[in-house]
Amino acid sequence: MVTPDTPPASRPPAPLAAPAQGWRITLRRWIDNEAGALPDDGQNDRIDWLRTVPFAALHLACLAVFWVGVSPVAVAVAAGLYVLRMFAITGFYHRYFSHRAFRTSRPVQFLFALVGAAAAQRGPLWWAAHHRHHHVHSDKPGDAHSPRQRGFLWSHMGWFLCRVNFRTRAELIRDWLSFPELRFLDRYDSLVPILMALALFGLGELLAWRWPHWDTNGWQLLVWGFVVSTILLYHATFTVNSLAHVWGRRRYATRDDSRNNALLALLTLGEGWHNNHHHYPATVRQGFYWWEIDPTWYALRLMASLGLVWDLQPLPAHVRDGRRIRTGAAS
Repeated sequence: MVTPDTPPASRPPAPLAAPAQGWRITLRRWIDNEAGALPDDGQNDRIDWLRTVPFAALHLACLAVFWVGVSPVAVAVAAGLYVLRMFAITGFYHRYFSHRAFRTSRPVQFLFALVGAAAAQRGPLWWAAHHRHHHVHSDKPGDAHSPRQRGFLWSHMGWFLCRVNFRTRAELIRDWLSFPELRFLDRYDSLVPILMALALFGLGELLAWRWPHWDTNGWQLLVWGFVVSTILLYHATFTVNSLAHVWGRRRYATRDDSRNNALLALLTLGEGWHNNHHHYPATVRQGFYWWEIDPTWYALRLMASLGLVWDLQPLPAHVRDGRRIRTGAAS
């Protein structure tokens, strides 16, 4: 007989969940990231196919452009949301939450955490924790998304579909755990893109009613403003983990395969200067020279001039000029 005082080790194992209960847990995990959490025990290093259904469905939904058509308004909304959300990822998820390369107020911090969550790339704490882990283990066996370790496709998107990488590595972002609003957003991050999608549909229907000559509607803005824009945002961001470690030039002798790539820098608002970044992650800049275009850096400087952010970490000249590869080897 098992009593409440029986030591845990001597109790019989809990019965397996019924199939219906297991499905409910899986469906909850699409909304609540703490539902049915799996341990980081090295045994769950495989893709969770059921959990990836929304990700795959979003790609398939791009085909809806042939049904809803296109308009200048829809393309403009898609482009605007791409740039806005990309800036939230590059400026705040990456340079702020991951590297603390500048400071800001709590309201601005939360505002851009919300905008970043609208990119459907998980919450700011999950993102920052995995990125910090990447810098510690970059292109080594512990790196979750190294092309050298597990190939290009895994580094591009397989790693975040993997069960073991789904949890937030809370031990790596203890500096952010004191903010309950960030913890809530990290747990229920999918609510933000869902609400944005609904808002775009409503906006499109409003425009169709009020300004019908603009030739748009709810379904069109939903498909272009959310689906197409988010898919483009996905794969542009993913290239920093994949292409930026195999294609480009290496200026600095870092301990990984990071490379500078001007094309990726344009697509990601400056993140393509990846070898620069791995050489000195502490600075808010990633384009180290005036000719290395870094729109995120320009936007943050503008925000600093308005008093919205401050203490932007500089790039010391001796750091910029050190550890160079004299041959300028290219891939």
